[in-house]
Amino acid sequence: MTWATTAGMGPPTIATGHEGMLTEFVVNGRPVQLRLDPRRHLADVLRQDLGLVATHLGCEHGVCGSCTVRVDGDLVRSCLMLGVQADGTRVETVEGLAGPDHLHPVQQGFAREHGLQCGFCTPGFLMATLDLLERTPHPTDEEIREHLSGNICRCTGYVNIVKAVRWAAEHMPAGDDG
Repeated sequence: MTWATTAGMGPPTIATGHEGMLTEFVVNGRPVQLRLDPRRHLADVLRQDLGLVATHLGCEHGVCGSCTVRVDGDLVRSCLMLGVQADGTRVETVEGLAGPDHLHPVQQGFAREHGLQCGFCTPGFLMATLDLLERTPHPTDEEIREHLSGNICRCTGYVNIVKAVRWAAEHMPAGDDG
């Protein structure tokens, strides 16, 4: 049996099958236990098993950045990482950014500065932006472009994305982690 549990989120989710590797990790601060087929990618586990569908699958080759999450504080393409590789780690997805009654400054910046259009690439950009601002609280435009260069947007000209990151940098409290 494949099963997933998340602390404080009700009964375990039951899926089909009985084979797989027991995998335990923390997603957005909540412990998770899953029995996974070792060939499944983390993006599929997040989306299908845990219902965290904001992590998008674009190219599925690690090129577009739409599936970007953080694992133990490092940016990762979840379409390339196997779910079993998350064992013992802390995974952060875009769903973990906002509080129950407020948006994270990074999300606010993208909304206020029109840093998104269709929104498909936005979760990856938000995670990459958070990573940048935690490492470099007041980046230059060149540093912003360099850090976000692994994320592709087919709708914007990137100008408003850079503006959104600058807005977030100006409004993110020092030491803010979400």
